[in-house]
Amino acid sequence: MDVEVKTGFEKRREQRQKKLVEIVTIAVLTIVFGIILPLFIPAFRLRLLGRFISLAIVALGIDLIWGYTGLLSLGHGIFFALGGYALAMHLNLQPQGQLPEFFTLYGVSELPWFWQPFNSFLITIIALVVIPGIVAGLLGYLVFRNRIKGVYFSILTQAALIVFFNFFNGQQKLINGTNGLKTDTQTIFGVLASSRQAQLAFYEISIICLILVYLLCRWLTIGRFGRLLVAIRDDETRVRFSGYNPTGYKVLVFAISGAIAGLAGALYTVQTGIITPNAMDVAFSIEMVIWVAVGGRGTLIGAIFGVLLVRLAQTFLSERFPEVWLFFQGALFLIVVTVLPTGIIGWWRDDGWEKLLNFFGYRRPVVTYPSLEEDPEIQREREELTPKQ
Repeated sequence: MDVEVKTGFEKRREQRQKKLVEIVTIAVLTIVFGIILPLFIPAFRLRLLGRFISLAIVALGIDLIWGYTGLLSLGHGIFFALGGYALAMHLNLQPQGQLPEFFTLYGVSELPWFWQPFNSFLITIIALVVIPGIVAGLLGYLVFRNRIKGVYFSILTQAALIVFFNFFNGQQKLINGTNGLKTDTQTIFGVLASSRQAQLAFYEISIICLILVYLLCRWLTIGRFGRLLVAIRDDETRVRFSGYNPTGYKVLVFAISGAIAGLAGALYTVQTGIITPNAMDVAFSIEMVIWVAVGGRGTLIGAIFGVLLVRLAQTFLSERFPEVWLFFQGALFLIVVTVLPTGIIGWWRDDGWEKLLNFFGYRRPVVTYPSLEEDPEIQREREELTPKQ
């Protein structure tokens, strides 16, 4: 009985320590990225880093549905672009009521009805999250109610992405088609969107949104809802036999992920200066999945780390080795897939560093007989008896 009480106490203490480490890490990174870096790095680099941070937000949404729920979406560019277009439409209407310039090129003299709500900044902020979330929820409902999953779900999301891409490309009179909507020449609250002042504000907002989205995903995954998502990922049939209907949960989490992608798309647009249908390019949506795979799916922090690692590597290699940098990028992805299937963070959590030292002959000292410690049967029994976290 004493042993059980002690074990429970130790588990609670370990959980408190993990929470404390997580809080301290978030605080330190916020100070470094939010206060220190803007004082030293050039405006161009700060704007580039702001884009990477906004991409980390959409990576969190993908990790939520793929890493925890087992839904591999290859069409998240839809929701990303919808959020970007929503904010870009508002900026193109500034000063309020102004007819965007490109309308005159196509002979449009009156503002289309679906543009009018975007005169309001408040409605725009709501729309850039709600519209992608509703579209994701409807798409998810149509797919999940028919119990479509696995590779078929991935193919359907990619097919939907192609449909949206072609639709937006063809709407020259309504949303400027392939040319897209520019934001860097527009104003927001009387300030030029491409100015140093505005870009610094967008950068800080991106950091705040990243923290809030991370905390939201963390809250969704640590409780009963999170355990149910993992159960759906591991064995959906057993979840149905347990009395739960996975359809509603999958639709909900897919809608939340779509809303997160819409927020990321809006922040990315104002720091890039333009939004075009290329945001719904198939390769870009696949790259989102690669970020999560590199960092480690099902970890949340791995999604953020994967985006920063891949994007910073792309920037560095393309500047230093412009002719062959794609080969370095391909090599990175191959190494992760073949050597680190759980991603970098997953590898670290699985005592990867210790395994690497053992590979080079450096073994940790043991307090018992070495022959027993290295016995495969003993190791197998230990793994079976160790409670899963």
